[in-house]
Amino acid sequence: MRVSRIHKIVGLCLITLVVTMGAGQAGPKGDTIVDVALAANGPGGAFEGQLSTLIAALQASDPSVIETLSGNGQFTVFAPTDGAFAKLGLDAGNIGGAFSQQELTDILLYHVARGRRDAGSVTSASQIRTLQGGFLSVSGASLGDLVGRSSNIVVTDISAANGLIHVIDTVVLPFNP
Repeated sequence: MRVSRIHKIVGLCLITLVVTMGAGQAGPKGDTIVDVALAANGPGGAFEGQLSTLIAALQASDPSVIETLSGNGQFTVFAPTDGAFAKLGLDAGNIGGAFSQQELTDILLYHVARGRRDAGSVTSASQIRTLQGGFLSVSGASLGDLVGRSSNIVVTDISAANGLIHVIDTVVLPFNP
């Protein structure tokens, strides 16, 4: 257990380093989506240890995903919990080997939409275009039925300087594994 926590801390430090060394342009003023996710997953965070697989997927994906979520512009992220990844038999230890870097990149970008879409904006839409190019279907006006393919928003409107995070309980895939 102690080694696992040390690996998580080292991983968080690596993501922070990648973000800091990323594109030479200045990012948004305040904590970015990546900063907020790291803090929420860290010790004492709102989702302590529950976003570790998502963070590992970010590390294994194309670095442009982290750069995008750390940069300027406004984005909405549907962030799957560790429990969501576990439904697919995935965890922080095996996510990098389960899919190719391109597949992970596509999966992650399928969970991101342009713009700052609060819960009301999401539930009033019928479809949301993702950065991957596909569409997430919104199946109802209640937050319990948010994203198609049986995924539900469990926490809404976590604010960052460059967008919002909605935590979801199922990973939505742009393809069949």
